[in-house]
Amino acid sequence: MAKKELSEKRIDELSRQPIIKSSVSKSKDGKWILHKTTIVDIKPMSYLDKVLCGEQ
Repeated sequence: MAKKELSEKRIDELSRQPIIKSSVSKSKDGKWILHKTTIVDIKPMSYLDKVLCGEQ
């Protein structure tokens, strides 16, 4: 079986994807299951400036 390697373009695409973390725990009283999902998306400040101020 041939070993496949990722191209530079694919590595760049993957590094831009959000980071998703998931955790499952039980409530203190044991009656509930808590499922917590956190999504972290990193953008440069220039992106925020363009979104808030618009391109002028």
